[in-house]
Amino acid sequence: MSSLYLLHKPYHMLSQFTDSDGRATLADIIEVPGIYPAGRLDYDSEGLLLLSDDGELIHRIAHPRHKQPKTYWVQVEGEPGDDALNALRQGVMLNDGPTRPAQVRRLTAPRVAERQPPVRHRQHQPTAWLELTISEGRNRQVRRMTAHVGHPTLRLIRVAIGPWRLDGLAPGQWRRETLHAPSANGPRRGRHPSSAGRRRR
Repeated sequence: MSSLYLLHKPYHMLSQFTDSDGRATLADIIEVPGIYPAGRLDYDSEGLLLLSDDGELIHRIAHPRHKQPKTYWVQVEGEPGDDALNALRQGVMLNDGPTRPAQVRRLTAPRVAERQPPVRHRQHQPTAWLELTISEGRNRQVRRMTAHVGHPTLRLIRVAIGPWRLDGLAPGQWRRETLHAPSANGPRRGRHPSSAGRRRR
C-alpha cells in the first residue's frame, strides 16, 4: 500500500517545502514527514498537487512517459471563438515545438474560491473560462498555448491529474488516499478515514 496526498496549492506558493527567499511553501500547509511532490505547479498557478513518500509512485505519476492527462480550468482574456478552440484541439506551434492536441471546451464560470489577490481585469475587456486537458507538461504550457491563440491566461487552476481530482478541497486543504497494489486497470484507490487536512495559517 502507498499513501497519496491530494493538496490544493494556493496562488503564489512554491511547489516545494523550502525557499531561501522567504516565499510561501508547502511546509506552510502540510506537515507530513518524508513526502515529495509528484511533478510541480507554477508559483502563479493554483490547484491539484499530488505528493507521496513512495518514490516509484511519484515516478509513475510525474514521468512524461506515462502521459498522465492533466485538466485545468483556465480564465482567459477575451472570448475565444471556434477557430481558437479548434487550433488548441489540433495542437499549436510553440517555440519549443508543436503541442499535442488538447481537449478543450467552454465553461460557464465555475464556482471557485476568490483568488488573493484577485485577478486584475482590463477595463471593457470580457473574460471567459475554458476547461483544457493536456497529456504533456512543458514549462508554462497552458499559458503559452492560450496566448498563442490570442487569449492570455488570467487564472489557471489544475483540477485533475489522471484519475485524481481536486473535488472538495479549498485552497490550502489536503486529503490522504491509500493506494493498493496496482492491478491491470491501474492502482486501486481507497480514501483513508482520517484523510482531511487544513492549512495552518
